[in-house]
Amino acid sequence: MSSEINWQKSSFSGDGPQCVEVAEHDGAIVMRESDDPYVLTIIGRSNFAAFIAGVKAGEFDHFTD
Repeated sequence: MSSEINWQKSSFSGDGPQCVEVAEHDGAIVMRESDDPYVLTIIGRSNFAAFIAGVKAGEFDHFTD
């Protein structure tokens, strides 16, 4: 992966060192945890859109309990 990836984190992460960062690279979505930046998850745009729709619908809320 190129070092020129423009990572974005949620404003809900605050100023802490631990957050999930997301970027677009070569037509795919790349995700990482800021405290372990060399471990990447790469996901297609349509799968990422489905995941975000599930998050918005509350389908994953039980993971935060």
